[in-house]
Amino acid sequence: MTSTLNGQIERITFHNEETGFTILRLKVGGYRDLVTAVGSLMAPTPGQVIKATGERINHPQYGEQFSILQYTTLVPATVTGIEKYLGSGLIKGIGPVMAKRIVKLFDKDALDIIEESVHRLSEVEGIGQKRVELIRKAWTDQKRIREVMVF
Repeated sequence: MTSTLNGQIERITFHNEETGFTILRLKVGGYRDLVTAVGSLMAPTPGQVIKATGERINHPQYGEQFSILQYTTLVPATVTGIEKYLGSGLIKGIGPVMAKRIVKLFDKDALDIIEESVHRLSEVEGIGQKRVELIRKAWTDQKRIREVMVF
């Protein structure tokens, strides 16, 4: 029986770049423990929020898992999720330290700022015009990937 889970990727246990096969751990509302999920995902990153449709399976060796049949990426909704998403290395020019600075300055609006007013990133200590341009390009490239990530 298929069901849907919304969750934030906490850890990637395994990812095959050629096939996309991924084993990951999701933080899902209403679940005390992280949920193990498996399936084909393109460029998964910690902090990324996904809506996955699939089936609960009981693997004979690895136990209970959620087998992802299809998914879409969602925008993180919490400050912690945004910081983890930005600091994951997904957006070139933003690492964990810079992500913390961006979120500290812009709070929950950080992703909107990057999307709509990227020039405002120059207000963040350590971000100059070259880095703003690098982030703008990386954000645009990543946005293209997110738009085609439905399997």
